[in-house]
Amino acid sequence: MATLKVGIADPEEMKARTMRIGKGEEKPAPGDPTVWFPSTESFARLLSAGNRELLRIIHEQEPGSLEELAQITGRATPNVSRTLKKMESYGLIRMEKGKGLKLEPKVNFDRVELALPLFERRKKGARK
Repeated sequence: MATLKVGIADPEEMKARTMRIGKGEEKPAPGDPTVWFPSTESFARLLSAGNRELLRIIHEQEPGSLEELAQITGRATPNVSRTLKKMESYGLIRMEKGKGLKLEPKVNFDRVELALPLFERRKKGARK
């Protein structure tokens, strides 16, 4: 598998960055994060110990449906569904067509690397 590189940036900062990239004013560096979280708290919630355990179970036991995953974990199906939708939105998992109308969760990454700046970089010439 592969490593997902994530960063932390508030939504306004991400919008501004996306606009600069779209206008050609900025080019993402090869090592830049590909997924961004709005806060360290949102990152920590999504990758809590319980949710990392959920990812491990998906990877190791390969459940054939959300219902089967819920049964294995003892979690309610709607809870599992919400969690997986959030994980899917960040690219951690994908949902593949299974038997019949069932969807099978699959893990996309086996590692997450967090790029977390401790302070904002100041532009050249900017004062404190």
